[in-house]
Amino acid sequence: MSADDELSLLVIILDTNPIWWGKRALGEAEQFTLSKCIDAVMVLGNSHLLMNRTNKLAVIASHTQESRFLYPGKRWAAADPFGEGGPSMESNSSGSKDGKYELLTAINDAIAEEIKDLMTKTEMKGQQTETLLAGSLAKALCYINKMGKDLKANQEIKSRILVIKAAEDSALQYMNFMNVIFAAQKQSILIDACVLDSDSGLLQQACDITGGIYLKVPHMPSLLQYLLWVFLPDQEQRSQLVLPPPVHVDYRAACFCHRNLIEIGYVCSVCLSIFCNFSPICSTCETAFKISLPPVMKAKKKKLKVAA
Repeated sequence: MSADDELSLLVIILDTNPIWWGKRALGEAEQFTLSKCIDAVMVLGNSHLLMNRTNKLAVIASHTQESRFLYPGKRWAAADPFGEGGPSMESNSSGSKDGKYELLTAINDAIAEEIKDLMTKTEMKGQQTETLLAGSLAKALCYINKMGKDLKANQEIKSRILVIKAAEDSALQYMNFMNVIFAAQKQSILIDACVLDSDSGLLQQACDITGGIYLKVPHMPSLLQYLLWVFLPDQEQRSQLVLPPPVHVDYRAACFCHRNLIEIGYVCSVCLSIFCNFSPICSTCETAFKISLPPVMKAKKKKLKVAA
């Protein structure tokens, strides 16, 4: 098989939680803003496309209200499923003015336009402040599956997902998250994680199960250096590099009753649901368990002594 028959697809999922990024911009002296993070993502995406002309790229924004494709977006030419671009995008790009490849300029403009539209139309309602990361991963898997079906004869595609995580984990998404992880493992899709703030137990499990790399960035302004060093090489190239050692994986599960991470709990023998407190009836499958109580010991009758 020639090199042109092997496609490498990189799907980048960027956490665009406006609450986390807003607090970050106000409270930190480093001033690492969302725009700087997007610039680093653009450089990584451009570098991936320049590694080989058959490489493919997709960027998804994981928001508090939706998961949206930044590239290829709605305004991208829909005629080409492999994202080679079309007249509708290349006519609006100005890449030839500075000697830059027109396709890269069109991709960067599309990402910037989509992220601007997403953030300006965001309306925070209620208590929905969690990033919809599980939904973004599911959308990435659907896109990878679609790309696999659009392959030409004798072509193969190697896909991987990179998650750039900012906000904290959501225990409410535990079940959906684990389903996505095992689906990616079954399809031999790597999940890498680049965590900006606090450690993510769910992403640690995802990287360990699928064979990806988990990295907590020690210095956020140096994000681009870590992206190019650790996450730009594919799985075959990583074996030849000196990469950060694997981290200890937090395999705690979230209970189905309160969505809290627990180490010891009760598991339903029928549907494998996890609970932190014992219940005679499973709230998931409604199975009633027969509780075997210890046998009741009858008290022995005391013989009355007859006075002589």
